[in-house]
Amino acid sequence: MPEYKLPDVGEGLTEAEVVAWRVKVGDVIEVNEIVCDIETAKSIVELPSPYAGEVTALLVPEGETVAVGTPIIRIGADESAAASGASPATPTPEAEMDIDLSNPAASGGGEGESLVGRNKADRGPTRRARRAPGAEAANKQAQAAFDPGTSPAPELEELPEVSPPPMQTAPAAPADVRVLAKPPVRKLAKDLGVDLTTLTGEGPQGSVTREQVQAAAASAPAGETSYGQDVRSSVTHDVPRATGARETREPIKGVRKMMGQAMVDSAFTAPHVTEWVTLDATRTMELVERLKSHREFRDVKVSPLLVLAKACLLAIRRTPEINSFWDEAAQEVVYKHYVNLGIAAATPRGLVVPNVKDADAMTLRELAEALGDLTATAREGKTQPADMSGGSFTITNVGVFGVDAGTPIINPGESAILCFGSITRKPWVVVEDGEERIVPRHVTTLALSFDHRHVDGEKGSRFLADVAAILEDPASALLF
Repeated sequence: MPEYKLPDVGEGLTEAEVVAWRVKVGDVIEVNEIVCDIETAKSIVELPSPYAGEVTALLVPEGETVAVGTPIIRIGADESAAASGASPATPTPEAEMDIDLSNPAASGGGEGESLVGRNKADRGPTRRARRAPGAEAANKQAQAAFDPGTSPAPELEELPEVSPPPMQTAPAAPADVRVLAKPPVRKLAKDLGVDLTTLTGEGPQGSVTREQVQAAAASAPAGETSYGQDVRSSVTHDVPRATGARETREPIKGVRKMMGQAMVDSAFTAPHVTEWVTLDATRTMELVERLKSHREFRDVKVSPLLVLAKACLLAIRRTPEINSFWDEAAQEVVYKHYVNLGIAAATPRGLVVPNVKDADAMTLRELAEALGDLTATAREGKTQPADMSGGSFTITNVGVFGVDAGTPIINPGESAILCFGSITRKPWVVVEDGEERIVPRHVTTLALSFDHRHVDGEKGSRFLADVAAILEDPASALLF
């Protein structure tokens, strides 16, 4: 029976989180059919199946992070089980004996999942500890008593009753009880500081649910978690409970973890310099309105970002240092003769920076289409790792949030990033017929951060001035 192991979908991938399963046990799938979505350190990726057949087991629950090479799904019929007439979903008596019996409900997991124990075939060869005489029967009877729907094996009825030794034992402390919960729920409880032994499972087979853990964290008093109670007895302290959560913890993983580390590396390795310019973008706004009604642009999105992107591509021609990067290992400055234009996009899973490949070779219409596809894919969380690698220059548009500007951090492997602020109506001094007048105009601010190791102030200022000149008068683009 083939097992699909988590592949390396990107260069250097070591682990990934199973975000959502697209199939369930019993489904019949074809080769290249999408079976699940995984989140890597770069993006969410749809994972196609290399096998065809019936899904017999989902080996990793949603929300769990596993290493590359870990089996995540089993596809196809179990030939050995089919030959013997047994159902593949029914564990053999030997496999049942190898389940972790420290939790009596370990064998009661739902379809396609295992809450605590796994079959011996899934874990590989293991060496079981020796048990005292009669302990095997006692454990099986305890398991059958916990789950009324499970009948004891026939051989248990023939075993003599095992009497416990005549000695008194102290009741087990709550910390010694193995509470039934899925791995993601256990991790959530650990992150929120919730003691699972204080909760009574309300999920399938009496397992503790995610909602119970979150409710327990929300009801804990300020400055105290359920670990703060006296674990020497099962009686909790009678303390007033808060009505809402004062803190919520969220694991740092996937895209957010990767981007956070990249920003730290960039901020503390490349000496950043940021320059600002405020300009009159009224003529750019007029151009955007004319393009929207033009027959070549009626079915694509036209925005000031499109004009800014084209202005950056033209300005890079006069200042190629903006489109280069400092290779510290080789002690070289690498000049790129192409522009992979990155657009920073905020998504629910963190900031991603997909880029338009060879944007400098595109017409204005082609660039508009590429930007539209790029942003739509990013919002859906489906940007592929290849679309976020190889960037050479980035634009971050904070104006959509009503922000004037900022000091952006350069993406690793690049030398500059441009921050595009909001375009708002403000009083502006204009000169007409030699006279100055104050009139309302569309005003915006640009902020350019660049790597001062090889992009000096003159080059950074010239690039920023060129971009500003095109936004103030788009007709000046004919000069580049």
